[in-house]
Amino acid sequence: MKLSYRVEEGARLGSLLWEFGPRWRMISSAMLGGGIGPRSWVLNAQVVAGYSRMDPVDHLTSLGPEGEGVGMMTAASVDRYTTGSDGGVQAVATVGLRVPTWAAAPPGHVDPELAPLRVGTINLMITVPVAMTDAALVNAVMTATEAKTQALIEAGFPCTGTASDAVCVAVPSSGPEEVFGGPRSLYGSRLARAVHAAVRRGATGWRPRGTG
Repeated sequence: MKLSYRVEEGARLGSLLWEFGPRWRMISSAMLGGGIGPRSWVLNAQVVAGYSRMDPVDHLTSLGPEGEGVGMMTAASVDRYTTGSDGGVQAVATVGLRVPTWAAAPPGHVDPELAPLRVGTINLMITVPVAMTDAALVNAVMTATEAKTQALIEAGFPCTGTASDAVCVAVPSSGPEEVFGGPRSLYGSRLARAVHAAVRRGATGWRPRGTG
């Protein structure tokens, strides 16, 4: 993982970049490189609060390396990233909680300050050291989301996350495949503990100083 900075709209913005190279497969909810497939890099780019560009995919593409990759955005300060690890699973979280939300809200509900895009986002980058089937990858995303929500509630935030959270799980593209990714499977449980630790640290540390 490499941390770098750039200047846009007069603001100094950080980016986290993972360069995996070939032989990796990923599942992601990101706008750039989302879905399931071979990917060689992951970018978590900080953008200004109130981000209003209408070409976020092109923007992310311009910030990343050549080739197929995953690009996520957040208004949180990415240099405040937090980590968790368990049994070979690595999780990195960038946590912004200015607008914590419940996933199931009444129809027509508008969260305060939600209009500026990505004013608060929790992005997760997770690396698992073993191959997984497509179903196990989907299950891994579910497990990561559950662990994230558990950590937020334990940290005192009454929410399931924010409205713009993103996740990416990277696994090797070859080798014996895990067929389960739930919280009681071998690697699913390790993933849950790694994500929980990263998000819990990020949420606890966000309160006195975070603005994202």
